[in-house]
Amino acid sequence: MIMIPAAEFQERLIRIQAEMAKEKLDAVAVYGDEYRKENLRYVCNFWPIFERGICVIPACGEPTLAGAPEGENYAREQSVWNNYCNVKEFACVSVPEEIDYPLATFSSLHDIFQENLKGGKRLGLVGIWDIPAPIMDRIKTALPSVEIIDAMPMLARLRLIKSANEIACLKEAGRQACEGYKKLLEYAVDGNPETMAAGAAEGAARMAGAEDINFMVFGSGKRTETVIGRATNKIMRDGEMLMAAMAVQYQGYVSTVEYPFVIGTPSAKQKDFLNVLFEAANVQQEFLKTDVVAGEMVRKVKEVFAKHNMTPYDLYPPMHGIGLAEAESPYPNSDTTYRFETGMCVNSDISIWRHPAGSNRIEEGFVITEKGPETITPFIRELVAKGV
Repeated sequence: MIMIPAAEFQERLIRIQAEMAKEKLDAVAVYGDEYRKENLRYVCNFWPIFERGICVIPACGEPTLAGAPEGENYAREQSVWNNYCNVKEFACVSVPEEIDYPLATFSSLHDIFQENLKGGKRLGLVGIWDIPAPIMDRIKTALPSVEIIDAMPMLARLRLIKSANEIACLKEAGRQACEGYKKLLEYAVDGNPETMAAGAAEGAARMAGAEDINFMVFGSGKRTETVIGRATNKIMRDGEMLMAAMAVQYQGYVSTVEYPFVIGTPSAKQKDFLNVLFEAANVQQEFLKTDVVAGEMVRKVKEVFAKHNMTPYDLYPPMHGIGLAEAESPYPNSDTTYRFETGMCVNSDISIWRHPAGSNRIEEGFVITEKGPETITPFIRELVAKGV
């Protein structure tokens, strides 16, 4: 089974604690919930459901995972660390009532933080933009004399280059996503509702071993203009453009696939539109390589759009990083000066929106290597390379 071994989490802890020493941090707290789970998963492998969690990492020694009662057994099963406790602030998040858990034992945020700070006064916090204000207020109240520093930049640097195990997980997620997309193409035909094709794709990916479907973006005909719309009961018809993106999660790692196509036979205008997307995606391949300036890749893609008078329909940058989040660093634009590094994992996002011929995009995953991009989603790469 492809997975991240416990030894790799130990290696991550060593690197994090080394960075903490450089930043003079006495502890780091990594927040996560069902919606923003990637950082928490990176440090302890726990992925919250319904509830919230926080992993507090001391300057030396093993971290403590704090969660909530309903997920306690699940957290102990998932987490690579032995230290676990419940806090009331992280219990069921969807109701205003305070829920009674008579069998649970609780710890306080104050005690958990102080135990890991060991008298220190500088706490790094990952997830400042994700933590709800009431919980943030309680953290500050629990630590009246402690300086809280945004530690997300530190963790983002550590997550940027993927290990061999991480790449293997992304490739497995990509394989599952491709299996789902094959089924989507089978069901995206005249007379079927959008939900049927979307459901077939999600089911096939699950059957292939997917841990979760992060999202399914779907729209046919005029609905392609939604950019990130969901599948509806609308009936798909021959001659309609179809936009469908599926993000598949395996062992926490997310690969996304999207191939633009027309149901039935495309018109000449639709073919021209799709061929511009394919041309841009294939030009991009030449620049997904170690030591290439990331902004140069963006400019070359935009040059393709400009050549075909599509610049007014270019909505956002044509690439972003992937890993434990569907979109993460690197996320370059035309002015970006940093260079691609071996082991970065990226997703193309070649997009044109509200053009007279339609709206659509291409998404496929790659590993950056010295020889060029190594595909994570081979089925989509074959389709894109072939064109209309």
